[in-house]
Amino acid sequence: MSEFAVRLATTLSVLETISNEFSPAVFASSLAAEDMVLTDLILKHKLNIDIFSLETGRLHKETLNMLERIKETYDYEVKLYKPDTEAVDNYVKQHGLNAFYDSVDMRKECCRIRKVEPLNRALKGKKAWITGQRRAQSATRTELAVQEDDVAHAMQKFNPLADWSEDDVWHYIRSNNVPYNALHDKGYPSIGCEPCTRAIQPGEDVRAGRWWWENPESKECGLHVVDGKLVRIKAI
Repeated sequence: MSEFAVRLATTLSVLETISNEFSPAVFASSLAAEDMVLTDLILKHKLNIDIFSLETGRLHKETLNMLERIKETYDYEVKLYKPDTEAVDNYVKQHGLNAFYDSVDMRKECCRIRKVEPLNRALKGKKAWITGQRRAQSATRTELAVQEDDVAHAMQKFNPLADWSEDDVWHYIRSNNVPYNALHDKGYPSIGCEPCTRAIQPGEDVRAGRWWWENPESKECGLHVVDGKLVRIKAI
């Protein structure tokens, strides 16, 4: 059995455990490559895990197109959570549409409104949530555990692809004919909101295109942060 086959079997086992023991559980999909791997596993194996995505209002058209591709491929409709309209309007009125370029604080406030608050609504009443994060993605994720105690949301958080490499992700996608975001073919290994994401150059870190104007240590949107700090809890 190859190393990849072992990782795949372990990942599927984690997802099955979540489905059986942590219901109701949800998967927060960004509709990028890693998340399409998890989407494929969840839906093909008919696991009891709902899938949602955060529609921030600033996503690429290619990302939004993935919603229809998932529906066509799996006959499944991803649930969308959107930011509060009044909060968005107030931010734009007070600071400007693209104020997130001005400072880390302004960027984090935009992320809080467009991503963190909708996430909190999506997780309400759930026992566990799942992400597509991997340790190899950035300097802020090197200690990522497969299972974490998410004290901020009082639930368990799972990162089933924590030990997968970039090659693992694409091997699975190509071997299983999984639909993926067209931006990946245009130099976008990591995809967020359109104004905050750029293509990367050969040799750059896979998340170098996310908030590229900031230092690597600040490149988290708040979805995986507690009291302003990225917190990693021991593997459970």
